[in-house]
Amino acid sequence: MITISGLSARIAGRLLIDNASISLPSGTKAGLVGRNGAGKSTLFRIITGDLAAEAGAVSLPKNARIGQVAQEAPGTDEPLIEIVLAADKERAALMAEAETATDPHRIAEIQTRLADIGAHSAEARAASILAGLGFDHEAQKRPAKSFSGGWRMRVALAAVLFSEPDLLLLDEPTNYLDLEGTLWLEDYVRRYPHTVLIISHDRDLLNTAVNAIVHLDQKKLTFYRGGYDQFERQKAEADELQMKAKAKNEAARKHLQSFIDRFKAKATKARQAQSRVKALERMGTVAAVIEEHVQGFTFPEPEKQPASPIVSISGGAVGYAPSQPILKRMNLRIDNDDRIALLGSNGNGKSTFAKFISGKLAAESGEVKTAPGLKIGFFAQHQLDDLVPTQSAVEHVRRLMTDAPEAKVRARVAQMGLATEKMDTPAKDLSGGEKARLLMGLAAFDAPNLLILDEPTNHLDIDSRRALIEALNDYQGAVILISHDRHLIEATVDRLWLVKDGTVASFDGDLEEYRTLIVGGPKPKEEKARPVLTDDGLSKADQRKANADRRASLAPLRKRINEIETLTAKLEKQIQALDAELADPLLYEKSPAKAAQKAKERADAAGRLAEAEEQWLELSSEYEDAMAG
Repeated sequence: MITISGLSARIAGRLLIDNASISLPSGTKAGLVGRNGAGKSTLFRIITGDLAAEAGAVSLPKNARIGQVAQEAPGTDEPLIEIVLAADKERAALMAEAETATDPHRIAEIQTRLADIGAHSAEARAASILAGLGFDHEAQKRPAKSFSGGWRMRVALAAVLFSEPDLLLLDEPTNYLDLEGTLWLEDYVRRYPHTVLIISHDRDLLNTAVNAIVHLDQKKLTFYRGGYDQFERQKAEADELQMKAKAKNEAARKHLQSFIDRFKAKATKARQAQSRVKALERMGTVAAVIEEHVQGFTFPEPEKQPASPIVSISGGAVGYAPSQPILKRMNLRIDNDDRIALLGSNGNGKSTFAKFISGKLAAESGEVKTAPGLKIGFFAQHQLDDLVPTQSAVEHVRRLMTDAPEAKVRARVAQMGLATEKMDTPAKDLSGGEKARLLMGLAAFDAPNLLILDEPTNHLDIDSRRALIEALNDYQGAVILISHDRHLIEATVDRLWLVKDGTVASFDGDLEEYRTLIVGGPKPKEEKARPVLTDDGLSKADQRKANADRRASLAPLRKRINEIETLTAKLEKQIQALDAELADPLLYEKSPAKAAQKAKERADAAGRLAEAEEQWLELSSEYEDAMAG
């Protein structure tokens, strides 16, 4: 049992947690959720003892071992397997002592304890964990320093999983995993024999791997049983009840106050009025439900969509060195309305393929045809380093809108989902999520026909990921997506391509079949017997098809709305020009007939604008109803 009692914590003078209390039964697998900056990582630091609480306490069972991923990934000459094995300090110490012990009794004690902790099967267990996180047998023998930072973080994760602490703390563990590693981790956490507390914005992980949600909101901690979907439903119901209770409370207080105001000056009613004052004080108030607004994403619509196929590849091969292709034998076609997710372990070539399609890598052989005038937008996490640290979002956008007035530049930044107070903040001081929004906005700046997103969600919270899903489903161009977020894939794509064995080919199954291929075996019986349905009661595969059909059927309507928006902008410009002319007194003196003609043109334009705006409202309402239905 983990008990948090009356906990308060403050960072840099800001109160993040205020008199919060909660208990987690032993063996609980809980997801810790809350907005970015709410204090989730701060709570972890208090639990581990790295940060002192302002008040309150965290109680753990005696001798309980706490484990979390090391902040610095190992970069030594040691082989990966040895780094992971060394994470079990008791085993390592006993094995070292066994080499030098001479006392027969002590040798017997050591061997008995080694047998109790499964020391002799430890290497196989460590190898299994490393394999699940993407390291094959040969890679496990290589020195840690030969791997990049992201891969070394996987080694750090493998080490803490292998040490099997009584309380496992995981802070956004999927940020450095691919989809395959995420699927494996989901399965591992679900079967973990001890308590787990995991910070994550990955909705599927929070639905699959945990059996409880701890919500950090308004400086308080609240415990909910079940996965994330159940938490959302329970919280919505609780919020609705609270809103009703607040309305009822306010009505009762208003009634009491009215009585007090009317009768407190009358001697015959003074006693009753005084009792009402005390009743009002005892009643207290019900707190309002505070809804925090999440900035949306907006991807500009392509001005003109080229005919399909927009990309055609025949016998294509691509790599980074001559005669050493990473991918070959590619025969693929991308249409102007395709929504494609790339599957495959990191290192198989997903990012190479994305660079190839975006034109950053040329074909080594084969034929590649692209539609005339095709515009491609490309976003990748590593591009965050390409932002100029000292320049603000406004300055980054102004470079692309050199002749535009300041108001238009700022309006464009606002479309990227950056709050007004963040527009002039230097890039180095923006959060990871804010940098990702800026970079995605820059990638889509020229209204591309094809948008390629390589791990776009690493720094986005759940609500921001939902906003990204809505933006992608509204976007009229084609999309290629690389992501470890299964919910994002399920909600936005129609086709799955597998990058494996040096090529790219269509994967005919769905993500559940792919999960079985990666992890092996079916899900637990209760999950298999109850297929995951969307809010519309459809399976995820059916929902993907429905989304695709809906986008296709609504494309003409969306096109008509765009045409009306262009027309209204043109009419508004025309009216502004006519108003400027009609404001000149000399026009009426020099040419009364021309002034009358201009006035008539202005009235006609105003009439057409009113009709266009009315039609826009009607069609937009129809479009929104269709998207919601």
